[in-house]
Amino acid sequence: MTQADGYLLDNRQREAAQRFGAFAALFDPTTFRHLEALGLAPGWRCWEVGAGGTSVVSWLAEKVGPAGRVVATDIDTSLLATAAHAPVEVRTHDVGTEEPPGEGFDLVHARLVLVHVPDREHALRSMIRALRPGGLLLIEDADPALQPLTCPHEYGPEQRLANRLRQGFRGLLADRGADLSYGRKLPHLLREAGLHQVEADAYFPVASPACTALESATVRQIRDRLVAAGLATDEEIDQHLANVAAGTMDLVTAPMISAWGRKE
Repeated sequence: MTQADGYLLDNRQREAAQRFGAFAALFDPTTFRHLEALGLAPGWRCWEVGAGGTSVVSWLAEKVGPAGRVVATDIDTSLLATAAHAPVEVRTHDVGTEEPPGEGFDLVHARLVLVHVPDREHALRSMIRALRPGGLLLIEDADPALQPLTCPHEYGPEQRLANRLRQGFRGLLADRGADLSYGRKLPHLLREAGLHQVEADAYFPVASPACTALESATVRQIRDRLVAAGLATDEEIDQHLANVAAGTMDLVTAPMISAWGRKE
């Protein structure tokens, strides 16, 4: 990810840790299932791209053990400080513009990263270049355009307001270069990049407490941008946050599509 033009969901904002906690609760089981199915084992060398929080990094470190290596990179590594011990190496790195932080990796993984990277093609090439022959790439990214609503069952004013704010959020993301239909493209992109044994699946969380936590943290994090763009008033955002806190709405997130393949 890049900080050019102001990344909408900056890791340094207070709500970032809450968002990463919600992502861990929502998506870690899916991510870990895929990594185990790919054969992750002690001694592997792994690159975690756009690591953000620590849950995946810590899990990888435990799995690869002292004989392995985990390089965790992000444009802002402030939330990774507690993970910076063997076998983890934390580096500040922009996958969209810089060369990979090494080569010969057995596994490269990125979750909810590339959708935000302006030069996604460069990032994907960089990750594949970093793999050893036979190495594995796992990319997991959102596809907000597949399911653009916060409340698919829009039966009242609370749901309508939630969906209008989600529409504004998507607009802000698109204005900063996010590809809101990126997830569905991943299998094709991995095959086009020369990977083999490409497969993919999707996970779509519905009505989880973590969905509620994610919605609250995200709206708080972007509220000033929503107001400045004329997409919502402070009063509307306060009302939505109160509606979310009441716990009576079934909130969802965008589907996360996981795609993986092997380098020749």
